[in-house]
Amino acid sequence: MSSKKTTNTIFTVAFYNVENLFDTKDNPDTFDDDFTPDGKKHWNYKRYKNKIKKLTSVISQLGTDRSLYPPALVGLVEVENAQVVEDLVRHKNLKKHHYGFVHYDSPDERGIDVALLYNKQLFEYLSSKTFPIFLEDDEGERDYTRDILLVKGNLKGELVHVLVNHWSSRREGAAETEPKRIIAAETVRKIITDIQKENSEAKCIIMGDFNDDPTSKSIKQHLVAEDFYNPMESLLDRNEIGTLTYDKKWNLFDQIIFNKSFLEKSAGKLQFTHAEIYNKDWLKIFKGKLKGSPFRTYIGPWYQGGFSDHFPVYVYFEKG
Repeated sequence: MSSKKTTNTIFTVAFYNVENLFDTKDNPDTFDDDFTPDGKKHWNYKRYKNKIKKLTSVISQLGTDRSLYPPALVGLVEVENAQVVEDLVRHKNLKKHHYGFVHYDSPDERGIDVALLYNKQLFEYLSSKTFPIFLEDDEGERDYTRDILLVKGNLKGELVHVLVNHWSSRREGAAETEPKRIIAAETVRKIITDIQKENSEAKCIIMGDFNDDPTSKSIKQHLVAEDFYNPMESLLDRNEIGTLTYDKKWNLFDQIIFNKSFLEKSAGKLQFTHAEIYNKDWLKIFKGKLKGSPFRTYIGPWYQGGFSDHFPVYVYFEKG
């Protein structure tokens, strides 16, 4: 793949659900007991360090078949706290790439958050804030979930607004939980509308684990309006492709979406070229009934020592 290497005009933006990146300490305010040494998963420091090593090895390689750099931006979900994110950026696999990060604690009951890594040499951080998603359970009580993270900065000198998402899961059923993801989509659109009120030409990159496919109602009808483009939708046309499996079927929940202005060729501006799923063979289970699926950390209660139950995704932007 080295023959594809180009000059320093191509940059990568990535997203990765890192699957339960918990430290080994019990947080009394969240349901993280399983991921402690005495918990059901027997999660310990050795296993934690192995996961950090594996995740950073993946992040360091994303997009490097066409870009001279690892990703300028990496959205992350399922991180427990700022310390685990700091352990990622300080690992020897990433340390030399000058990553900073943005993280806020979310009110999620499991204690998992979203975060953004950014290469300080490629992205100038300006500001950030979080937005709650207001959901209710069947009893009308507040259903706490992950906040949406908004980060504003200059990507190679071009102002962008990055929104990192982790929408409600399908655990109680896809149809039953769909309204929650529609509310999340509408929340994102409101954030974007407010951004565009201040700057009508504002460029936004929406990334996340949406727990819905590009063709799902929440994405197709409520998030991707005529002013946005979802490159992941075209990837669905390929057979047996996705970022995770459930009941032996592929889904493409992990997506990166952006303004159509990124499709325009203009001197000195970032232009989208193409999108990829990072699904190398060494990231897959190599035998058994789950063969070909992402090589995860656990299968049920059994430790496997893998990476994540999701493949990462990334898009290339070229500076005109």
